[in-house]
Amino acid sequence: MSEYRHIEIPMHRQILRLAIPSIVSNITVPLLGLVDVAITGHMGDARYMAAIAVGSMLFNVIYWLFSFLRFGTGGMTAQAYGESDERECCAILLRALLTCLLIAATLVALQAPLFRLLMWMIAPGEALQPIVRTYFSICIWGTFPSLALYALTGWFVGMQNTALPMTVSILQNVVNILLSLLFVYALHMKIEGVALGTVLAQWSGLLMAYVMLRWRYGAIWHGIVLRSAIKLHEMRRFFSVNSTLFLRTVFLVAVNFYFIMAGAKGGDEILSVNSVIMQMFILYTYVMDGFAYAAEALCGRYYGARDKVKFRLAMNGVWLWAIILTALFTLSYVVGGNVFLNLLTDDEGVRLVAQDYLPWAVLIPICGVGAFIWDGVFVGLTETKGMLLGTFVGALAFFLINSLSPSTFNLSPLTGSNHLLWLAFNAYLLFRSITQHIIWHKKKNFYFT
Repeated sequence: MSEYRHIEIPMHRQILRLAIPSIVSNITVPLLGLVDVAITGHMGDARYMAAIAVGSMLFNVIYWLFSFLRFGTGGMTAQAYGESDERECCAILLRALLTCLLIAATLVALQAPLFRLLMWMIAPGEALQPIVRTYFSICIWGTFPSLALYALTGWFVGMQNTALPMTVSILQNVVNILLSLLFVYALHMKIEGVALGTVLAQWSGLLMAYVMLRWRYGAIWHGIVLRSAIKLHEMRRFFSVNSTLFLRTVFLVAVNFYFIMAGAKGGDEILSVNSVIMQMFILYTYVMDGFAYAAEALCGRYYGARDKVKFRLAMNGVWLWAIILTALFTLSYVVGGNVFLNLLTDDEGVRLVAQDYLPWAVLIPICGVGAFIWDGVFVGLTETKGMLLGTFVGALAFFLINSLSPSTFNLSPLTGSNHLLWLAFNAYLLFRSITQHIIWHKKKNFYFT
């Protein structure tokens, strides 16, 4: 394993070395959606663009529910890396990929009832459903490579390498864009071309990740057999960690779905305002996720190595960067909030209404910093029950606040419900942070005993 370890470098350089590629990977994600919208927006029928929005939402829900494959794989791999147990590192990835195959096969086999369930949940117009069905029936075949890339990304992060998943993400998006343009404009396909481009790009991404895996880590796979990966005890721990993460994800999805549906009840203008303000949150998450990944990789590594000193150095270093960046984001939103609004929309009505909601955007970094960084630390520790409890408490606060009347907080009956929604969202982030902070301080003396 020693030949795969980085030469010992200062902790802050290690943090940035892990965080920056992850941030770049995050930034590439909206580019793909933007291109898909642009392509369908020029097909001459607005239904295609709407169908892409609905279809993308369907698969976002599916993939988000199984995002535990990334976190669970990353945390356990980081610990095995810290223990210098290369066989266990390989076995963890094999378990994750077998799980991906099982989940993907189930989703493909149950695609018809799954589609009906998702249509019932999202309830698009009847005119859209045949187009969405076409998109769904093609994209469902990209389920395995997408889930496998979750597992591989987590494995690379656990191996202290975020540069490889960044490279795969960029190349996959380039392939997707080129293929979608080829199918739609050169071969005159419609929604099928966009969907086919997406699926082929997903398989191309998996192939690229496999090639990079063999190139960078091929030597440690000699002598590794499948039988060693599916021993009962190890499989029990793998599914215990990931089942807890799955339940946590259910709460995350519930909060985000409710947020979208509650905003939609306020009408098109409120929905647009929420979308604009949410972009300011998403911009912050792109950066914080990078440092959460760094916390996951380094804390998991040093926890596995039983090195308490370097574990604390890594955790404190990530927190320092997180606090600095949170202060910068908060200041930029206070000073330049209107500039962000002008960049995000030309609609004067939306901009005017959105100004009333800027204070909630200002609070998001302050309320959310702990949710991101503690998640990274807890993934590294595989403290998944603490993550579940934090998310449960945050979701409980979110739904309790939304159940109250706007008059409880002296808010206007007309616009108060949406202000209440944003109050609840900030509380959700804050209570996640506080709960995990309490769990850490109650259990920190037990992690290295």
